[in-house]
Amino acid sequence: MSVDNVANAAATPEKEQPYRDLGVKDDEYQRIRAILGRRPTSSELAMYSVMWSEHCSYKSSKVHLRQFGEKKPQTDKLLVGIGENAGVVDIGNGWAVTFKVESHNHPSYVEPYQGAATGVGGIVRDIISMGARPVAVMDPLRFGPLDAPDTHRVLPGVIAGVGGYGNCLGLPNIGGEVVFDPTYIGNPLVNALCVGTMKHEDIHLAKASGVGNRVILYGATTGGDGIGGVSVLASETFDADGPAKRPSVQVGDPFMEKLLIECTLEVLHAGLVEGIQDLGGAGISCATSELASNGEGGMHVWLDRVPLRDQSLSPEEILMSESQERMCAIVPPQNVDQFMAICRKWDVIATDIGVVTDTGRLVIEWHGETIVDVPPRTVAHDGPVYERPYHRPSWQDALQADAPTAVRLRRPSTAAELHDTVLRMTAAPNLASKAWVTDQYDRYVLGNTVLAQPEDSGMVRVDEETGLGVALSTDCNGRVAKLDPYIGAKFALAEAYRNVAVTGATPLAVTNCLNFGSPEDPEVMWQFAEAVRGLADGCLELGTPVTGGNVSFYNQTGDVAILPTPVVGVLGVIDDVTRRTPMAWTEDGDLIYVVGETKDEFAGSEWAHEMHAHLGGLPPVVDLAKERTLAEILVAGSRDGLLAAAHDVSDGGIMQALVEMALRSRIGARIWVPTELDPFVFAYAESTARAVVVLPRTEELRFTEMCNARGVSLTRIGVVDSQLAADAGASEGAQFLQLDNVYGETIRWSLDELRAASDATLPAALA
Repeated sequence: MSVDNVANAAATPEKEQPYRDLGVKDDEYQRIRAILGRRPTSSELAMYSVMWSEHCSYKSSKVHLRQFGEKKPQTDKLLVGIGENAGVVDIGNGWAVTFKVESHNHPSYVEPYQGAATGVGGIVRDIISMGARPVAVMDPLRFGPLDAPDTHRVLPGVIAGVGGYGNCLGLPNIGGEVVFDPTYIGNPLVNALCVGTMKHEDIHLAKASGVGNRVILYGATTGGDGIGGVSVLASETFDADGPAKRPSVQVGDPFMEKLLIECTLEVLHAGLVEGIQDLGGAGISCATSELASNGEGGMHVWLDRVPLRDQSLSPEEILMSESQERMCAIVPPQNVDQFMAICRKWDVIATDIGVVTDTGRLVIEWHGETIVDVPPRTVAHDGPVYERPYHRPSWQDALQADAPTAVRLRRPSTAAELHDTVLRMTAAPNLASKAWVTDQYDRYVLGNTVLAQPEDSGMVRVDEETGLGVALSTDCNGRVAKLDPYIGAKFALAEAYRNVAVTGATPLAVTNCLNFGSPEDPEVMWQFAEAVRGLADGCLELGTPVTGGNVSFYNQTGDVAILPTPVVGVLGVIDDVTRRTPMAWTEDGDLIYVVGETKDEFAGSEWAHEMHAHLGGLPPVVDLAKERTLAEILVAGSRDGLLAAAHDVSDGGIMQALVEMALRSRIGARIWVPTELDPFVFAYAESTARAVVVLPRTEELRFTEMCNARGVSLTRIGVVDSQLAADAGASEGAQFLQLDNVYGETIRWSLDELRAASDATLPAALA
């Protein structure tokens, strides 16, 4: 096959190249020519196109993302921050954890199973490339309406992909989200998070240092799957009829990934490598250019040495391929034999494809011809940086003025109406049981899972001797983010932070996956800029640095963008997982309290969405100082053994929290509405900085004094009571949730009818 080499490129400046088909803008192409002093070869153009894509370069978001560094809170817990494959946090006793969340949205729409599966595989490789052993995964997922035909196409495949890949790897899936909203139809969000553990001395970074060190590609062979896949798909909107570009989506092999994990950890722990990089988006183009630019600045690669499973691939296709389960290691010559021996032990193909140089150039040969000769930093780091125009949407003021008042949206005003509202809300797709999803995941493999869905946070034990563990939660309310993206980002941060604290873990650090529409739309760009500003300001106030994450733009079909969805993941540490606080109450007579204030706040609420399909008004107030104080109380309550159970109050308000706690415990409770609150407001308001806590009577005074000392509102609302069956005239052993003082009446629900309402929604829709 004839190949477009550097000499030919220099001699034929006039040759037309299909750069627009690769997503390269006219001015970007001219810039490439200026950098090289000639036209690029077709291989160089392939590299620049994928590395300068929105997905890989963050060219539309860099100017805003800098705030995460500029506003970084002072902390001695952050060991590795933004810029590496994943952030690393010190959790004590010589242990560190690394965690990160990324998107695989567009491939998951094109091919749900493989798109989701390879999203899991890719984030796992980010974690092992840091030197950590992966210990758990999570998956924040968003789909169109549950009854939409395309949801029925996408959702089962995505769930099967997430579960199948993770289960084969033997990693527990401990949390995440499943959210339904019309804006995600045609644009599902498949975000994947992985957390890994390591000792401080095991941390590794992605750099090609040491002139003469070998560049070794190991793992799966390279095929045509994923050529330009996530790089191209995530850098352009789908048209109104669906995805115009359908590159071959990446195909995952979890069994190869398992071998790759063990092989990588062994070579790292043996001290055989100077740098390591996973191959995900942009494949070899990314690995070689990033490793070179982060090290001595030069690398020579023989591309024809790359093991192929499709011998017909051109050099350009090899460079753009996003075939999965591949890694690249920088290995000193004296360690190569041992490195190769370990790869053979794990039945992993390893090939010496290059050498580190000090030339400052990335040179790639193909059968003796030089097809790439570029400054690697211009490919990996010095791509375009756009200051996209942005402005507040013309419709924003009208949206915020349309508040969900009692006049605007009819509210329950009788006991019977509230009784029926509770049943309907319990069955709402966003509040109903997600067991249909989570039962497909192995949540307890490896034996260190302490908490998993449907608990507020996933929690895993890190150190079996001390009980040291970490908790993680992800969250976002896209409706609130649309009402006010600045507040919406803080809202997501606050809830994820609260979810971690309610289990007894101290929040330490943040990762994020920022999902938005097209950055070329000034109104979408305003949403993004405001969300980043809000998250940066919020993290500074809470003292939780952003360790890394992902931006996913172009999530829209035609002109219709998704709800702005800045997913925030929070990681916390707990000294002893045996002291974690579960969400289920267990003992008759234990007292039920609400910590925090309940106000008439329904904008962006699940009630307004489910009962009225309404979105408007100003979001609930987010007071991060109160969130921090609440977290301190919850952590101290767990540490001192004061709490029997606790649950965050968020979507669906206090009533939904109580329903979930009762169903989790299988024990009833008697609840009363505080006299100063309207029963409906008490039940479904979504005010922030609140939690339901359950106290043994012996600890009531101590906990009350703790809250009073911090000026935090504490209201007794009920008692655990398994003996309500007699009052209800039901059979012995029946369990009820009873609500007193409801417009002068008492109403109750059997846990059986609540469970039936909650459990039936997803199976009925997806059968």
